[in-house]
Amino acid sequence: MKSKPDFAATFEKLKAILKPYAEKLIVTADTNENYMLDVNHVMKNKHRLFFAGVRVGKAYVSFHLMPVYACPELLDDMSAELKRRMQGKSCFNFTSPDEKLFKELAQVTKKGFSKFTSRKFYQQF
Repeated sequence: MKSKPDFAATFEKLKAILKPYAEKLIVTADTNENYMLDVNHVMKNKHRLFFAGVRVGKAYVSFHLMPVYACPELLDDMSAELKRRMQGKSCFNFTSPDEKLFKELAQVTKKGFSKFTSRKFYQQF
């Protein structure tokens, strides 16, 4: 039996994964349905590099994590269960909280933060 969608709780739990990084990054959106973080690095197009965000949509709560797109090796150790939640190259969709997958997603986010805030990462641009 499929669980009933709980977008508000899902959003808050996914946002909690990103909150520890807020003081080191730039919060570009912080509402009840949209929370976005950018890194301090300004790209050639004069925009800051997007790091991650959570957004409530019509069918899912989406967790966007740009490091998995820019550093695909972050996917190497990811469980098949979490990979099934992916849509596109950097988006994970959920309808209700999943503690096991959220814990894994928090670890991937931590690794992604290390990559996106390292000097070595920006030297390639």
